[in-house]
Amino acid sequence: MKAKIKIAALFLLGFSAVNAQKVDTKTAKTYAEISSKTDGKWEGRKYIGGTVFKNVDRLKLAPEHTDHSFDIRYEGPGWENNRIGYRLYLDWRNAIDIFGKKTSEIILPKVGQDNFDSYHEMSDWGADILKAGKGIGIGSIDRYLNNEKLHFREVDSTIATVSNKANESSVKVNYYGWKTASDKIDFTSILTIKPNDLYTKHTIQASKEIKGICTGIVKQKNTELLKKESKNKKWAYLATYGQQSLVPDKLGMAIFYEVSTIENIADTELDYLLVFKPSTKSTSFYLLGAWEQEVNGIKSQADFVKYLNEKLEILNKKGKM
Repeated sequence: MKAKIKIAALFLLGFSAVNAQKVDTKTAKTYAEISSKTDGKWEGRKYIGGTVFKNVDRLKLAPEHTDHSFDIRYEGPGWENNRIGYRLYLDWRNAIDIFGKKTSEIILPKVGQDNFDSYHEMSDWGADILKAGKGIGIGSIDRYLNNEKLHFREVDSTIATVSNKANESSVKVNYYGWKTASDKIDFTSILTIKPNDLYTKHTIQASKEIKGICTGIVKQKNTELLKKESKNKKWAYLATYGQQSLVPDKLGMAIFYEVSTIENIADTELDYLLVFKPSTKSTSFYLLGAWEQEVNGIKSQADFVKYLNEKLEILNKKGKM
């Protein structure tokens, strides 16, 4: 009983992290993590010093944290399965990036351990293969209002939690007091990955109905935009394919979404955006990347479209994947 009271007191005091549960990454087919330093110090918006990144199951962002603060390994939580990996920039950018994998092994525990972004360079496991830049990445969240994309620049607090179960891994992010324009809301994002496929299920929920909550795909050169609706008109996909990876080589990206949840599709300078209808209901969609260097990877646009159509048919019949 005393232990429970002590733990509760730590949370009330703003305790920022909860130690991670052990995961056997040699046998796991999915994995999620977030890893930060605790033995350095803040100097302005940069985290200076510190020798060890420590995995935790729960992390509350420090008020000083921003992009390239160097306190969080590869800048946010990561999640993967035996085919592909993803990461979320846990700062004002809030973009999802792709780790292309050349192996079926779990690779995230060794990514970024050298205190540097060497994961941009090709290695035996693969590399970061998507340039998000100022774009939305793949399947992340922003707000699009008056032809302007509003990021997560003003948030009272942000808490990320990771979970690893037998057949799935997930990242949950709670944004408290996200302010954009004249609105201030709480927002929840849950990203779930299962074994053997390329997609991540992204479930979002806002505490208040506001216009402009959006997801999308960052625009790259040398790509073709692909769209299709299911036979029952309830589901659709928005996708791109071409030589758009950082390698450079062929990469496909896609989002499957419920047609009834979308207010409009915006073709902007940086992104293709899916703008959701205002809602406080939980909404789910699916995001994915398909890299040609993956083991038995998709190597042509025709095969990518075939893959997308097969997934769309599953959604047409079952309403979920």
